[in-house]
Amino acid sequence: MSNDMLSRVRRNHALEHATIHVLTERNKGFSAQGNSTPKGFNLNIYGQLEDDEVSIAVGDAFRRLKEGEKRLAVHPNCGTVLLTTASLATLSALTAFGIEQKRLKRSSLNLATIIGALPTTILAVLISIIVAKPLGIFLQERYTVEGDLGNLQVVSIQKVQPSLITRLFQLLLGQARNNDVQAYRIDTVDQFLVND
Repeated sequence: MSNDMLSRVRRNHALEHATIHVLTERNKGFSAQGNSTPKGFNLNIYGQLEDDEVSIAVGDAFRRLKEGEKRLAVHPNCGTVLLTTASLATLSALTAFGIEQKRLKRSSLNLATIIGALPTTILAVLISIIVAKPLGIFLQERYTVEGDLGNLQVVSIQKVQPSLITRLFQLLLGQARNNDVQAYRIDTVDQFLVND
């Protein structure tokens, strides 16, 4: 992926997060999930919000990021944080099991090894979960979002049909009985300034 495309994904990711922050400040009782691309971002809303509330939130999020509120670019429930947590927890568990297997001089993982490693594994996973959130936020700030939108401009906000991914997240977010599912596509472009 080229640096320009990666930059656009990071800035769209920041605008996606900022939009969710703005919506959360103004509304309660809904969940949101999104994903960013070089051309914009998709925003899925699980709960009752009006289309104009989403459009206004995108505009306000854009304005506030442009005015320097870069903290809006980072979200604690971002996939970067979730991936960091899952990765650290998995590595911690595998390491703890591996150490116990080596301690017991076993060539394969068996029930005795698992039971012996369980207390250490639980502690290792717990520590990794505690460490993962600030690490995930750091990684997000450093690599997956860019709060300086530069020349990015919003060109359209369209309501679209909820995708299969939207429906999957609906189940994962515990919203299976919620019929108020709305999906939006927010398209952006990089407006380069031309000197006369």
